[in-house]
Amino acid sequence: MMHGRMLLFASVVGVCAAVCVALAPAVHHWKPITQTASVAGDADDPAIWLNRRDPMQSLIVGTDKRNGALYVFSLDGRIVQTVEGLKRPNNVDIEYGLRLGSRRVDVVVATEREAQRLRIWAIEDGRLREIGHPERTRVFEGEEGDRTLPMGIALYRRPRDGAIWAIVSRKAGPTEGYLWQYRLRAEADGKVSVQKVREFGRFSGDGEIEAVAVDDELGYVFYADEKYGIRKYHADPDHPDANRELAVFGTAGFEGDREGIAIYRTGSRSGYIVCVDQRENDSIVYLYPREGTAGAPHRHEPALAMIHSSADETDGLEVTSRPLGTRFPHGLLVMMNSKERNFLLYRWQNLQTTGETFTGRRASNQLK
Repeated sequence: MMHGRMLLFASVVGVCAAVCVALAPAVHHWKPITQTASVAGDADDPAIWLNRRDPMQSLIVGTDKRNGALYVFSLDGRIVQTVEGLKRPNNVDIEYGLRLGSRRVDVVVATEREAQRLRIWAIEDGRLREIGHPERTRVFEGEEGDRTLPMGIALYRRPRDGAIWAIVSRKAGPTEGYLWQYRLRAEADGKVSVQKVREFGRFSGDGEIEAVAVDDELGYVFYADEKYGIRKYHADPDHPDANRELAVFGTAGFEGDREGIAIYRTGSRSGYIVCVDQRENDSIVYLYPREGTAGAPHRHEPALAMIHSSADETDGLEVTSRPLGTRFPHGLLVMMNSKERNFLLYRWQNLQTTGETFTGRRASNQLK
């Protein structure tokens, strides 16, 4: 009888071990293909602008929060423009096709923490030209102390009408309504102002919220409650469930803060939610299924991959799946690197094999 119990126990242990291996994220190591020049002060957050006419001429925009500047880099890491005189710019994001008079322009928007406002530029001929109204882009008005200081930002373009919003986080906030959302509005003088449309977003009360990303295509916003997990809401402020939390995931496995978040697209509904675990000398990138799991579109766990990056104490990252020439045929991941005060560029090799769909279990694919 004891022998039978031992065999049963061994069988159960074997099954559990197999399940645990199946559910464990695939572990990979990435090395950057190149890196940008160093900024003068403290690199923080990058964004990628896709040049649709010539993808190899796409740009990386990064913040230098200590010296108050925005840097524009080519894909080989050279500085091609520097915008100075900002008051501690934290995070930056880019959106396409803001209506400005009779035309549409691509826009760069950064949070300017110490001025308690957003700064807005149009990208024209590969250069940034400021179009934000200096007095009508203030955020978190009526709040006090650290609750007035903008930090993270993600831009959302609604597919049905092209309206663009900025979703903004801050240095401190309440357990409900930590993020505020603002519509970008073109004024008659050609400048852009912002109009608050809602407050939303839960907060654990521990740490802060800085990293925010929007999935334009599916209409979701994700943000990192840095000591707790990744939260998900509808991005459209007019959605009937706009203020209902849809998911919390990424609550386990992190050693440092949950920081940069981005979306890597492999299809109209498939791909990855990318989030970084901020660690010294080797920040870890986690990939979660963008489409959720079978029958549960808001279930984004477990992680599909865990990637050692060699980037130091990463705050911000950005990613695109669009081909950017022969160096980045499957897209690009950009990560802030604290030690060298710059941004590291990684070649992305598509994880998804032909015909494969995710079930939330380990993907038997390869990164390069």
